Amino acid sequence: MSITELLKHLDIEPKKSLGQNFMISEGALDRLIEAAAVEPDDAILEIGAGLGALTDRLAIHARRTVALEIDGRMLDYLRERYKHSPQVEIVEADILEMDIGELMGDDANCYKVVANLPYYITSAVLRYLLEGDYPPGLLAVTVQREVADRITAKPPEMSLLAVSVQYFGKATIAAALKAGSFYPRPSVQSAVVKIVPHKDGPPLPPDETVRFFRMVRAGFSQSRKQVKNSLAAGLHRDKESTVRWLTEAGIDPRRRAETILVSEWLTLFRAWGGDSVR
Repeated sequence: MSITELLKHLDIEPKKSLGQNFMISEGALDRLIEAAAVEPDDAILEIGAGLGALTDRLAIHARRTVALEIDGRMLDYLRERYKHSPQVEIVEADILEMDIGELMGDDANCYKVVANLPYYITSAVLRYLLEGDYPPGLLAVTVQREVADRITAKPPEMSLLAVSVQYFGKATIAAALKAGSFYPRPSVQSAVVKIVPHKDGPPLPPDETVRFFRMVRAGFSQSRKQVKNSLAAGLHRDKESTVRWLTEAGIDPRRRAETILVSEWLTLFRAWGGDSVR
């Protein structure tokens, strides 16, 4: 039974408020699995199980799949569907309210995220997972193509989202997906994004990471403006000391934030030991 037929059979209408666009393309599902490089011993966290199209594949390829679903209308069906599949755990939960350590247990230090993410929570989910105490070893997720381009951007098109993801790992677009790969058909194109967190973790410890992003947010606070102006305004600094700070870090004060690499932001942060960012 197809997803559209199953929805009709269960008398379920997709909710826009939950960003429900179910993957109906076999090829799209295959590309998501391939991007995740799912192996027999993998533990997988799936966010938004829906009616199990992706869960079915994960159940075949992975040792363990923890499938989250927030929509209560789907849960009885999912629990019945996987009641004889011990490798699949159906959990009614909002990922943004979950303790990953408790959720994944012994696999918390070595799991992958594979998900058709609801587009409206993409950025929040990525931040929550990457910044948490138990970041995944790999993420393969579907997102809007525009968001995929922002996540993987390079100068001169960097964004706060690009820095926020690339600080924690390497991000690439693994596949482009047509709108017809989903039901209901979205009005935008989509893509599979693969994110591999840095092996040794983020470049800075947690307390410095908070201050680092305070600096970066200030840098992007005035779109398309010279970075000396946006940093001075966002960090409440005088322009003279801001120019000196940028120059010491080897960054032309006239550049825009969109042209600055993550490595350069780190150099800037370290130029004064981060003490100037409070």
